[in-house]
Amino acid sequence: MHVLILGSGVVGVASAWYLAKAGHQVTVVDRQSGAAEETSRGNAGMISPGYATPWAAPGVPLKAIKWMMQDLAPLMIKFGELDRQSLSWMAKMVANCNADAYHVNKERMMRIAEYSRDCFRSLRSEIDIHYDERQQGTLQVFRTQAQLDGLEKDLEVLKECGVPHQALDVKGCIDFEPALANVKDKLVGGLRLPGDETGDCYKFTNALAQECEKLGVNFVYNTDIHHLIENKGQISGVATSRGDFVADSYLVALGSYSTLMLQQIGLSIPVYPIKGYSLTLPIEDESKAPVSTVMDETYKIAVTRFDDRIRVGGSAEIASYNMELKDKRRANVEFVVQDLFPGSCDIAKAEFWTGLRPMTPDSVPVIGKTKFSNLYLNTGHGTLGWTMSLGSGKFVADIISERETDINPDGFSMDRYSA
Repeated sequence: MHVLILGSGVVGVASAWYLAKAGHQVTVVDRQSGAAEETSRGNAGMISPGYATPWAAPGVPLKAIKWMMQDLAPLMIKFGELDRQSLSWMAKMVANCNADAYHVNKERMMRIAEYSRDCFRSLRSEIDIHYDERQQGTLQVFRTQAQLDGLEKDLEVLKECGVPHQALDVKGCIDFEPALANVKDKLVGGLRLPGDETGDCYKFTNALAQECEKLGVNFVYNTDIHHLIENKGQISGVATSRGDFVADSYLVALGSYSTLMLQQIGLSIPVYPIKGYSLTLPIEDESKAPVSTVMDETYKIAVTRFDDRIRVGGSAEIASYNMELKDKRRANVEFVVQDLFPGSCDIAKAEFWTGLRPMTPDSVPVIGKTKFSNLYLNTGHGTLGWTMSLGSGKFVADIISERETDINPDGFSMDRYSA
């Protein structure tokens, strides 16, 4: 079978890998000049099944209002740039901010994230792939006693889902991240998730794309995708700037842009672009740098160690498809790395980046079949695109191949939005 994949981000490339391994002919089309040139390029660098938690949770609307009033706000809503799609998405997210929906969504996220973690381990045993990878866990640090007091609810969820974890005092945090000794007076404790991993998603995706090419996958770059061609309940082709591409089956893995592409053929999925920012900085003093990922709970910013660089990522902005780089948002991510790891890196040489995270209102990705018999989706992974990429790719490859999936498929398809 010939499968045409739209999108060469980490999710599209992971899908190509598993489809090629299943024996299919695979073509990947993307408007960029290479793989992982959009949202996958500058993400926070975390493979974090331990953080597979819905944004929509009890109490989040009130927290969101408080966050927006902080000087260095982890959430920003550009009300002047909101359209009908934005308001509809926000309303659906608020509707998921209850205990029942939270537990359903959390289980679905954990199901695909834990499966994906296992796929990462299998991949590393199968091929020689390097991407500044580290398997030293994530440390979430708390600056206030109120944050520490609220940890008990999170621990209950982690226990319920079987996620390894360690609640730590300040000394325990320093044991795992020695550089925090320089700022110990700013911390009250932390939570460590030893099963999490780190690395450079851009390096990973490009390395995996090279492995895909060894299996015969054809990557077609610098190609604008105009629209899907519908014919009698099927997709008969894809119109692009290089002409029409024709295959047996089609997989949409366009991240936030999946929504716009699917609207043209009457399919509606609530995948919305949540804008995130990151800085990538060269390390100047290793003794003052993190050894893995440190997540600052107050500012919702992750500081991740690569081999000779630090990636600082986070912040959330609801502003539709606006890709402007804003100095005010840079200040947010820049402050955290300077505050927690002063003297570790050269701020003057920082690379400032922004990308659009494809978020669903329930934080669960949209993976699987559509009403068109040969059209499939793999999108909507939000902040966990890399975390869920291999599991999602293997899962959708099994569906396209008409094989039994390794995990329960309930709750992943777009059907849940029409219920």
